[in-house]
Amino acid sequence: MIDYKSIIKHDSKRISQYALSFLKWILIASLTGIIGGGVGALFRYAIDYVTKIRGSYPFLYYLLPLGGVMIAFLYRATKLSGVADTNLIIDSVRTDRKIPILLAPVIFISTVITHLFGGSAGREGAALQLGGTLGSFIGTVVKLDEKDMHIAVMCGMSGLFSALFGTPLTAALFAMEVISVGVIYYSAFVPCMISALCAYGSTALLGLKPVSFMLEKVPDLNIRSILLTACLGIGCAVVSIIFCLSLKWTHKLAAKYFQNEYLRTAVGGTAIVLLTLLIGTRYSGTGADVISLAIESGEALPYDFVLKILFTALTIGFGYKGGEIIPTFFIGSTFGVLMGSLLGLPPQFAAAVGLVSLFCAVVNCPIASLVLSVELFGSSGIVLFAVSVAVSYMLSGYYSLYSGQKIMYSKRRARYINKNAK
Repeated sequence: MIDYKSIIKHDSKRISQYALSFLKWILIASLTGIIGGGVGALFRYAIDYVTKIRGSYPFLYYLLPLGGVMIAFLYRATKLSGVADTNLIIDSVRTDRKIPILLAPVIFISTVITHLFGGSAGREGAALQLGGTLGSFIGTVVKLDEKDMHIAVMCGMSGLFSALFGTPLTAALFAMEVISVGVIYYSAFVPCMISALCAYGSTALLGLKPVSFMLEKVPDLNIRSILLTACLGIGCAVVSIIFCLSLKWTHKLAAKYFQNEYLRTAVGGTAIVLLTLLIGTRYSGTGADVISLAIESGEALPYDFVLKILFTALTIGFGYKGGEIIPTFFIGSTFGVLMGSLLGLPPQFAAAVGLVSLFCAVVNCPIASLVLSVELFGSSGIVLFAVSVAVSYMLSGYYSLYSGQKIMYSKRRARYINKNAK
């Protein structure tokens, strides 16, 4: 005889567990997203403000070495030097490593200093560290266990990413996908999505608009366009490896020959100042104006992507703070314009494809990259974006912007490998 009472009791218990978990994450993720949106808005306004100041007072470019010394002092004084970066945030999701709360104000101030004096960096590295620290702090306050703390960290990451770029779905998927290549943390989908949407809403209320572009010329889907965008994907894979190796070896050589952090940042800042005197300020800061010009008008210098790699490698490798994703957008879009002119693709479209494909290649997140293409450029041409993203993902190998990233499954076959990214 079937014991209906036991079945109903068992099912009711399971349903109540899911319901309670759902309500718990609605509250925690909403709080994380709202606070993250406010912090992200403040961060965006701060970066924009110091960028305007730098434009009004060009002599600030010459003080970049001093800015580097200030950053080194901040990290040494707070005992965060050499241990606290984006890799710490990524590692904390897989392990029980703790994120120091001091990381949030220190990375905020250090990134602002980098941009004030013209360092060639982005802002999303700071956003991921700010978000991860915020998520960890909130998780500690509400006394989450170890497994839930990992989700809380991803919540914070997605919230700050969404606040900076205005791409909530990309932000949620990126936080879930970037930790371990080949594994997506689906248990974090609802929390990350709620956090990203709340952050997006917060920044909108604070007057910040999401980044988006309108592509006027998208090639028809045919054999020719597929092959050409695949070729662009191959090019982006090659550039991604060069970019990742440039960052890695610049950092290693700087640490080897300039072991004193103050001297290291001062030397790196001096090198960037000298290059700026020779070349100009085109490659300083985020380079958002160059990215916009490449996508909207299809205009870029043939060597833009090479010089941006050089400036960014010197900036990040010698100890300045910021991020590598916006420089990746710069490199990808300008490289796309060059390749578009060589392949016969519309330069604006090629710039957009280059941006997305290079992003995919350096972070190893194909799903988030494809969604990014839709949120930034609309769904027109999504199949061609997918072709280039797929090619760049596979051919970029196991290189990454983040050495803390784990490659769980091979890109060439269905095989578990569990190795660190290069």
